[in-house]
Amino acid sequence: MVEALHDAGVVVTGAGGGIGAALARRFAAEGARVVVNDLDAGRAKAVAEEIGGIAVAGDASSVVSDAIDALGGTVDVYCANAGVAFGGDPLDEHAWATSWDVNVMAHVRAAHALLPGWLERGSGRFVSTVSAAGLLTMIGAAPYAVTKHGAYAFAEYLSLTYRHRGIKVHAICPQGVRTDMLAATGTAGDLVLKPTAVEPEDVAEALFRGIAEDRFLILPHPEVAEYYQARAAEPDRWLAGMNHLQRKWEETR
Repeated sequence: MVEALHDAGVVVTGAGGGIGAALARRFAAEGARVVVNDLDAGRAKAVAEEIGGIAVAGDASSVVSDAIDALGGTVDVYCANAGVAFGGDPLDEHAWATSWDVNVMAHVRAAHALLPGWLERGSGRFVSTVSAAGLLTMIGAAPYAVTKHGAYAFAEYLSLTYRHRGIKVHAICPQGVRTDMLAATGTAGDLVLKPTAVEPEDVAEALFRGIAEDRFLILPHPEVAEYYQARAAEPDRWLAGMNHLQRKWEETR
């Protein structure tokens, strides 16, 4: 058990299923008071009832105020977990706009709302569900790959700017996770993500190990560290390898 999380006020966005639900269950098991947020009110309510949490339905970009009220005035941990992934046309304006809003700006808005209180009391924890795509990339999903890079960069910014003032930040960067989002990635996900996919509970476990060890970067798939190093050390070789995957994917379409 992570003692600091007992009775903590926790918000998890996109918690009606998948990684978000697994995080909500794990925080509740640690004795935290959990707000379960999801666009789907029914799914949020179901998870909240299961864990003894509080359902707050709605857009992740505007949940902070209602979550603060639901928790009696204080949010100790905010999990920016809600996300969207679009494949198909890489120039789809709707896909880009929605991806920026959910995958990046929702994190920015939450931090803007929470930081004044956290800085005043000298503590707060921001958990960003990014993706290995935020460190590497993902074939066939330009808006997802680019905005996940943005989410990772924003989490880095929060950590480097505020860690000396008591703010803890964690960036979770898994590859494939057995969720509805993975199922929706189609043949690209089947090729790149599905073979090594883990369960949402494995992601939650990786986060809690990282919290206990006070680590920023959370890698449920440890091999991602090697890929990240290879990308930085030999970018042309890495891009050639990714292009090989791209061509292999094109052959299956």
